[in-house]
Amino acid sequence: MKRREFIRHLVRDGCGLLRSGSRHDIYFNPKTGQKQPVPRHAEIEAGRRT
Repeated sequence: MKRREFIRHLVRDGCGLLRSGSRHDIYFNPKTGQKQPVPRHAEIEAGRRT
């Protein structure tokens, strides 16, 4: 999946960018209170967790 497409899904589901790192961006879901790193690759493998 392309990174931009994945981020669109996150934002549509209510997540927001918490902070930008050097290799990952951290997105936060206020409904669940969870944070998730999103790598800065053009393609993100399905089912991969970092």
